[in-house]
Amino acid sequence: MMTTPVLEVSGLAVRYGKIEALHKAAIKVGAGQIVSVIGPNGAGKSTLLNAIMGALPVTGHASGRIAYMGEAIGALPIERRVARGMCLVPEKRELFASMTVEDNLVLGAYRRKRAGERNFLDQLEPVFTLFPRLKERRAQAAGTLSGGERQMLAVGRALMGKPDLLMLDEPSLGLAPLIVKEIFHIISALRQTGVATLLIEQNARAALQISDYGYVLETGDLALEGPAAELAQNPRVIETYLGLAKKPV
Repeated sequence: MMTTPVLEVSGLAVRYGKIEALHKAAIKVGAGQIVSVIGPNGAGKSTLLNAIMGALPVTGHASGRIAYMGEAIGALPIERRVARGMCLVPEKRELFASMTVEDNLVLGAYRRKRAGERNFLDQLEPVFTLFPRLKERRAQAAGTLSGGERQMLAVGRALMGKPDLLMLDEPSLGLAPLIVKEIFHIISALRQTGVATLLIEQNARAALQISDYGYVLETGDLALEGPAAELAQNPRVIETYLGLAKKPV
């Protein structure tokens, strides 16, 4: 029996004035699934995420259908999408630098507190289990963390809200290779939580290694799609995104 995808996008187009940044995109993400969208800089990856989240700049206009848990949400403001369990971790992470690690995490649960959930901090220990380094630095100001630790904090803060859909915009950006490996290992572990994860990433190799399904976005068009393992073997993907000499064995 087919289950309803957590996120289903069809015919999504985004225009900025006369410029079409995204053309009739169609993607699906199921519960406990990691889906990646790879492609070069400027392909429209962040535009896709912002359209799904309802966070396009005022100059942008989106058309098409965005369904979350089977319901069309295209007319909902960003606050209502967040309240329903959608969460976007932006490329810039947007932490509160002068606040402690723990206070940043607690803020991530604010929506649940406001909704009257008595156990709104129940994800704090699971987040600390997932990110032991954050537990070690719980009393430290977020602004003093390394780049990798800030990314961990941004993801951890998102998880405090118990989202059903977690969207990550370029989580590996600006991080050292060893830290990238650690971050992607943690993202892979999110499957166990049942959260649907949509990953936007330039690091195609790392993204496809942990994903179930993948899409290739090029100049606003979805050029390729398929199971991540198959995309990683696709000659065009290997040549353009993985490097000719680096075909997976």
